[in-house]
Amino acid sequence: MASLSSVKQWDQEWDIIIAGFGLAGMCAAIEAHDLDADCRILILEKAPEAETGGNSRVAGQSLLISRDAKALADYQRKMSTANPIPEEMLLAWAEAMTKLEPWIQERAQQAGAQFIHGTGFSERDAVLEFPEFGARDAVYCTATILPIPSGVYLAFRENIRLRPRIQIVYEAPLRDLVQDPDTLEVFGVIAEIDGKRQALRADRGVLMATGGFEANVEMQRDYYGLSEANPLGTPHNTGDGIKILQKAGADLWHLRNQGQSGGIWPGFKPPGFSSAFLRNFFWQSFSWIEIDAEGERFYNETAELQLTHYKEKKHGHWVDTPHYRAQPVHMIFDAITCQYNKLVTEVMTWNPVVRGYQWSDDNAAEIAKGWIVKADSIEELAQKIGRDPALIKTTVDRYNAACANKHDGDFGRKADTLMPIAQAPFYAIKVDPVIVCTGGGARRNIASEVLDHAGRAVPRLYEAGELGSMFSDLYQNGSYLTEAMISGRAAGRGLVALAAWKDAQVVA
Repeated sequence: MASLSSVKQWDQEWDIIIAGFGLAGMCAAIEAHDLDADCRILILEKAPEAETGGNSRVAGQSLLISRDAKALADYQRKMSTANPIPEEMLLAWAEAMTKLEPWIQERAQQAGAQFIHGTGFSERDAVLEFPEFGARDAVYCTATILPIPSGVYLAFRENIRLRPRIQIVYEAPLRDLVQDPDTLEVFGVIAEIDGKRQALRADRGVLMATGGFEANVEMQRDYYGLSEANPLGTPHNTGDGIKILQKAGADLWHLRNQGQSGGIWPGFKPPGFSSAFLRNFFWQSFSWIEIDAEGERFYNETAELQLTHYKEKKHGHWVDTPHYRAQPVHMIFDAITCQYNKLVTEVMTWNPVVRGYQWSDDNAAEIAKGWIVKADSIEELAQKIGRDPALIKTTVDRYNAACANKHDGDFGRKADTLMPIAQAPFYAIKVDPVIVCTGGGARRNIASEVLDHAGRAVPRLYEAGELGSMFSDLYQNGSYLTEAMISGRAAGRGLVALAAWKDAQVVA
């Protein structure tokens, strides 16, 4: 931390400083502004303006709507058995969730956007991830704001634009907090603006809403044990907030749960991209398999694992699918699957939504780039991807025999997905483990106050959104964005309620 005595003069003075221009930060700013229109609010954003929004911009835009707080709390409690959420926080969150929909509708209306029930890109009215735990009673429906993609983000971004007193500085990473080394009280921040370190005074307090550490491979290895991991969302989520909060004296939680709450999904990360593509999960044909490091199939490839955020039940517990443990993994497919299935989904994730990359419908452009390997035989294909040709041919033949018998004795694929890999040419692409989000960060309470190692609130320091999320193990679709709203709003209310701290220093 930077001590107050180390600040000789303040370069700027604000009432509230928010680090991070994702959904949580925006909700905090909106709440604080609407409670006190004279409040001076600054949002510091690490990314350039064209790449703002964090993961909230490229998520599936699902919003969990619940009308039964007791059922929702019970559902989440069961999903969090491996790492329980504090009961008082759980109950307050569930109650807040049942009251959130009108506020979301108001934000959509103010932005001139359409709020709907449904996902916006499928026919499901609700995604029920874990029915055995009571999903049907807990989840009234899934909702979103149109358009897809990015409708939720765009609506809240417009709400910020309609409140011009909220100021945003882009390409301004937070570097440190200014604190009392004894009490840990926060007085402001050190940020890098226009390439220079500046001391910014926060009269009421600071909100940390800088997201997770998906794009920091070293932190993924050290904190989660993943040797290979790639972000699906923003490449700017590199764990900066966690490091600053560690230094600030915060207690940490949820860095390693029983599984990644958002799951570890199959995707593709071609050369030259900082984020990965998400593999499609709506298939027109099924003449494909995946092989692990030993050249064998290792799970039911066509199970609708997107409905459980790529969790599968093993030994009575829901855990991450084994992609990250099975590397290198390749997807093997034939000409029919190649022709009729775009390999990626484009309604979410960074590369299509923010970078604007349009994957070709028949994958021809990606074959030409060398991202997808093509061969006239399975043996030739195996050789081109550095695999044992005889072993891969045996694996494919075994799968094709299962197709002929309409019975997958190895992994139980449904009969209507057992289509043989038979039509040349044949193709392969490396399947990379990709991360939706991380939930680790500072321990916080339902008021979004950051807690120290003794469980006490760090004065004038708040946290919201993905950074330090309350979710500790399994996650119900639509919960992260709504938790960002609830935690952001709580931080905004808490910060506005604080009296300004005072000293003899003046702004330059």
